[in-house]
Amino acid sequence: MSKNKRSGLFKLLLGKAWFRLTGWEFKGELPPQGKFILVCEPHTSNWDFIHLLGVMFILRIKISWLGKHTLFKKPFGGIMKWLGGIPIDRRSTHGVVDQIADHFAANENLIIALAPSGTRTKRDHWKSGFYHMGFKAQVPLLLGYVNFATKTAGTGPAFIPSGDIKKDMDFIRDFYVDIRGDHPELESDIILKEEQEG
Repeated sequence: MSKNKRSGLFKLLLGKAWFRLTGWEFKGELPPQGKFILVCEPHTSNWDFIHLLGVMFILRIKISWLGKHTLFKKPFGGIMKWLGGIPIDRRSTHGVVDQIADHFAANENLIIALAPSGTRTKRDHWKSGFYHMGFKAQVPLLLGYVNFATKTAGTGPAFIPSGDIKKDMDFIRDFYVDIRGDHPELESDIILKEEQEG
């Protein structure tokens, strides 16, 4: 079992019950590393989060998420951190990617969940932050998914970004090619701006 902080048996049973009641199936498992970035795609409806929450309960993992630093001021700052929030100061000269790399370096066990599409509406590219965070910190990207076409949700392969954006993104595109969101017409194109500009 990974050293990641694990939720209790109640959440495990709750996650399994959710999948059983909704007719969905969980597939996948955690990579052996104690820290990674969980890629959550496709993101086209609020149901994505509900099913991925079931995945997290079944895997018994505690995830962290990124939030604007102002959300962490008193009186709610402590609650936000307890819920897994990591404050990000976008005004800092120490960029977001570097801030996240520092968090990974300082923690033996850390899982950050990100949706690179960034929105439930269609865009012509993914945000590249998730990739650069993984590369800078040298932690794996774990490809998580919610496939409404097959009513399955879970995790796929994990890999540490090599720095060869085209090669790594081709691998990601191949994985998600047959995975459909709740609203397929709203799925963002799986390409980074750097690829478009290159």
